[in-house]
Amino acid sequence: MSWNDERVDVLRDLWSQGLSASQIAARLSGVSRNAVIGKAHRLGLEGRPSPIRGTGTGGRRRPRGARMTPTPTLSGT
Repeated sequence: MSWNDERVDVLRDLWSQGLSASQIAARLSGVSRNAVIGKAHRLGLEGRPSPIRGTGTGGRRRPRGARMTPTPTLSGT
């Protein structure tokens, strides 16, 4: 499978419609999801928010308090 002009046009069109990389790969047949993602990246197509990352609000760690330095202990006495 090679990326000819017709396939690139279809990719651009489906990408702009908001289809996922998996859906685009299924429509192009003979193309993997990763091939679609790579080609979209090389073409400079607009990125999309990751469905895995979510909105980015919440889930972050709270800042730690001041760390306590261990008190040295005398050993052998």
